[in-house]
Amino acid sequence: MNLKRVWTLIKNDTIHGPKDAILVMSVLTPILLALFMNLAFGNIFTDRGKLGIYDVDHSELPGILTSSTSIIVKSYDSESELKSAVSRGSVDMGIVLPVNFDATVNTGVVNIKAYVWGESLAKNRALIPVVLADSIREMSGSILPVKIDTVALGDESNVPWSSRLMPLTVLLSVFFGGIMMPAGSLIHEKQKHTLEALNITRATISEIFLAKGVIGAVLAIIMGLLTLTISGGFGSSPFALILVLVLGAVMASEIGLVAGALINDMNTLFAIWKFGGFLLFGPAIVFMFPQIPAWIGYIFPTFYVVKPVMDISVNGLGFNAIILNVTILGGIVVVMGALITGITHHLSTQSLQLHG
Repeated sequence: MNLKRVWTLIKNDTIHGPKDAILVMSVLTPILLALFMNLAFGNIFTDRGKLGIYDVDHSELPGILTSSTSIIVKSYDSESELKSAVSRGSVDMGIVLPVNFDATVNTGVVNIKAYVWGESLAKNRALIPVVLADSIREMSGSILPVKIDTVALGDESNVPWSSRLMPLTVLLSVFFGGIMMPAGSLIHEKQKHTLEALNITRATISEIFLAKGVIGAVLAIIMGLLTLTISGGFGSSPFALILVLVLGAVMASEIGLVAGALINDMNTLFAIWKFGGFLLFGPAIVFMFPQIPAWIGYIFPTFYVVKPVMDISVNGLGFNAIILNVTILGGIVVVMGALITGITHHLSTQSLQLHG
């Protein structure tokens, strides 16, 4: 394995390789889907939690909260108006500040009545109370225990559609380009009979496969990061999220290399993508419809990509919570790598026999 030759192959393939509908679809489709998802179901300009306030007695707290860059604050003129806003999801949480709230702040435990939207994101439910406690501390000048009595409004078992659609967006952004680019490139080489010509040079089959795999993986990583940037879904552990995307991109590229080695024409590739896509996007269906038993998702290899992404970006969990899934994902990548090694060895043996 000569890395200099691999780098030369990567440059040549990037500059002179086929620029067809696959590349356009790999780039445009995830971006358009992410934009649509955020415009239709989310807020494309911010992923901050939204807090509604009904202030009975003109407290200082709303002014302090408004200055926070972590949340968006909206004011309401009555408790019924506040509850209505929470129920329809205009805000993630709504609090009621009673008469003489400021005067009672320094008397001991601060009690706040809060309404919570049943479909709000877990990270917003966790963030808003923290911002509240910090603002009360700033207001009082001392550390006070804050007790929030919450009342859930709406169906708490529901999941926002912005969160339901994110797995589909992530899988499409990572796996479409990651699979189709190396697969399409190998098929193109075989149809033009340039794969044999490359193999006659000093480049080996393994180096050709590695170069095409790197291109597919890099495209998949870029599209995954871009999609999450648009969706505002990096969560509190961005480095863990990037690790998951890298492993997922490598797995996608490996699948593409296997497909490209076994398939001889683009029509067959698209037919298999169309009818076999269920194996890739099955986990997205599980996340879209919570009524489906969660254990079904574990059957699909791509589940071990999208589950850690959801845990980090939507649920606000850290790396410790995704170690098992990442380990399984890493195992899948290793197994796929061994399979590709076997394929390249077989193709190299065939080439030696033909030219021997």
